[in-house]
Amino acid sequence: MKRTVIALCLMLSAALPATAKTHKDAYPMACTALWPAVKDVLKTSGKYNIIGIDSTEMTASFTVGSVWSGKMLNSVVLNVEGAGCEMWINTAYRGVEHHDADDFKKRVDASLTRLTTPVIAPAPAK
Repeated sequence: MKRTVIALCLMLSAALPATAKTHKDAYPMACTALWPAVKDVLKTSGKYNIIGIDSTEMTASFTVGSVWSGKMLNSVVLNVEGAGCEMWINTAYRGVEHHDADDFKKRVDASLTRLTTPVIAPAPAK
């Protein structure tokens, strides 16, 4: 029985990388304008453990998950696409409640909005 359980776990862990998929999202801006939002999400969201970041190539590898659900290796790459930028998210996990690529994109979009919204100082009191 113990051998069967171990064999099943090994087969499932070997099959997991086969489900990896690259998700591509287009942005109407230069990759250099999008990269700060990607780095902000990776560094401050509390959801990701950074494996490596290369700002020159605009790539990052990170894990997401917990001890209970397992840690999944993901990566993000920014590619110039015409006058815009395409964000490629490579993830191996899509669960019933979570979709790593969509979750990451939503966080990048929110960070991009926050980082690009001008702060308007209040008028001085008279």
